[in-house]
Amino acid sequence: MIALKPTKGKLLIAEPSLTGDVSFNRSVVLLAEHSNDGSVGFILNKPLEYQINELVTEIELPFQVYNGGPVEQDNLYFIHKVPHLIDNSVEISDGIYWGGDFETTVELINKEIISEDDIRFFLGYSGWSSLQLDEELTSKSWIVVENEHESRIIQKAAKAIWKENMIQLGGNYLLWSNAPENPSLN
Repeated sequence: MIALKPTKGKLLIAEPSLTGDVSFNRSVVLLAEHSNDGSVGFILNKPLEYQINELVTEIELPFQVYNGGPVEQDNLYFIHKVPHLIDNSVEISDGIYWGGDFETTVELINKEIISEDDIRFFLGYSGWSSLQLDEELTSKSWIVVENEHESRIIQKAAKAIWKENMIQLGGNYLLWSNAPENPSLN
């Protein structure tokens, strides 16, 4: 397997050995930023028990909210694929954007111009200081893969992403694709 370097737009797949890590066990993280100053990403496959309309009363529709990571979990973040509708969006890559004008976003959701297939909300984010992610990659905590889904990753079913990546990686990872989330329950 060719080891990819982390860059924004790539996915970080948690190694099966991260079973004891509450935040990142079986996580798939979309890297939104990666530089010498550090890295920022959002966990794509950890849905919370909240809907966005429960957290932001101005939003009328019940879009799912996800745990973006252990940093700043009191703050709301979003990725989307509609930069032509949301001003001040920052391109991550491959048609995926981060943030933008929140008031406009709320208005467009309520008018049903933006659907749940266009946007994903997160409480918190995943962050690494300078060189921290590189150290975690060296210690084999993560696997870097291409985001083959591009902007379609927003619609991807959260539960299946980690398992699908284990199957795609093949070899010894195939065994982990069907292992229970908590091996002690096996």
